[in-house]
Amino acid sequence: MVLPWRKMRQVGSRLGWGVADQAMCSLTNFLLSVYIARSLGAAEFGAFSLAYVTYGFAINASRGLSIEPLLIRYSGTAPKIWRRAAAGCSGTALLVGLATGTLALLAGVLIGGTIGMAFLALGLTMPGLLLQDSWRYAFFANGKGLYAFVNDGLWAAVQIPLLVIVKMTGHANVFWFVMAWGAGAAVGAVFGCFQAKVAPRLVGATVWLMLHRDLGPRYLVENTGGNASDTLRSYGTSSILGLTAVGDIQAAGVLMGPFKIILFGLGMITIPEASQIRRRSPRQLPVFCVVVSLGLTVLAAAWGAVLLVALPFGLGHLMLGGIWRAAYPLVLPTALAIVAGCATTGANVGLHALGAAKRSLRSTIITSVISVTFALVGAVVAGVPGTLYFAAVGSWLGTLISWYQFRQALHDSSNVPVPSWMWPPRSGGDQGSPVASSQLRRAGPELEARPSRR
Repeated sequence: MVLPWRKMRQVGSRLGWGVADQAMCSLTNFLLSVYIARSLGAAEFGAFSLAYVTYGFAINASRGLSIEPLLIRYSGTAPKIWRRAAAGCSGTALLVGLATGTLALLAGVLIGGTIGMAFLALGLTMPGLLLQDSWRYAFFANGKGLYAFVNDGLWAAVQIPLLVIVKMTGHANVFWFVMAWGAGAAVGAVFGCFQAKVAPRLVGATVWLMLHRDLGPRYLVENTGGNASDTLRSYGTSSILGLTAVGDIQAAGVLMGPFKIILFGLGMITIPEASQIRRRSPRQLPVFCVVVSLGLTVLAAAWGAVLLVALPFGLGHLMLGGIWRAAYPLVLPTALAIVAGCATTGANVGLHALGAAKRSLRSTIITSVISVTFALVGAVVAGVPGTLYFAAVGSWLGTLISWYQFRQALHDSSNVPVPSWMWPPRSGGDQGSPVASSQLRRAGPELEARPSRR
């Protein structure tokens, strides 16, 4: 029997690699944006930003169709089962990359000009970008965070010299900068095949999509819908209050950046860990989800307090330069919204671990509608601070909705008992017992198993 301290050390190691990998990715993306902004004019940097936003939509679609089912059903499985699943997952990501890349190429031809050049380069590199991302998550699902860190490190090691070469050889334009960025991802995508000893199976993508049709489409809508709500809120705020207001809000968000590295790094491992707990010790899943939310909530609140105290004493100027003063009054509502998001994280992790895609999608849609509506009403009623304070209230309402959906998902499940502290006892004193319904499929090892229908 594995000792508890040894389990904790293993989880800590996986957590450490998750945070380290996310920190490197965040730093690389930050340096990329700064380098391109300083090397190109405002128009070309704007074109790059549009291409990057489009990449964000594509990667969320890919994760919904390919990566989410892998994390939920094949985390911690036997190597042979994981390799077979990874082949289908990576093949699906490559297929999405080819499809979205083709659309980006068509958009580039139709739009033309500087924006068209950015989209042409994005279309050429999209398959490698999405395939590399799939390997990253697949390694975390297999408990090999070091492999993901090495792969992302290789991307950075290829990308940075290429960006310098592009500038030194007089090809400093948005097309070649995007190509250099995407080329680093392509190298990482190919290297990932050797790391995993698995080749993406485009034919297997069809099987993968059919096998996980109960999860993939819902997570596709959930991931892209959440991205769309953020975009809609930004455009709505801009139309009501102007671009300066959006810039101030963005600056306040940047101040939360160091904590977001921890938040996103944890996101790399929480779903795989929860999926393994669901199979190994189902009764511990609700406890794990509560601990995740409590831990993140405390850390987010602590970082918000640090900002409120330290920004006037030099930290603000160090992080944002002269614009920190306009962003400072927005730190508190921004922190409140982030804390609400952290309080929601545990419920979302539990929903994903249970494979309750229908409830997870419902929670995301309702929360997104509330958040956007509250933010826009706040903008009309009380300007920039009102936008963020109202949005924070909407986020906390979303937290309640998410935990309610998680509790309902536990009630629907037949192999994860509902704790008495989450559900009132039913008749006959049946506290925390599984619901007498069809057995919840342990979808991890059974690659050919029939999909559940929640």
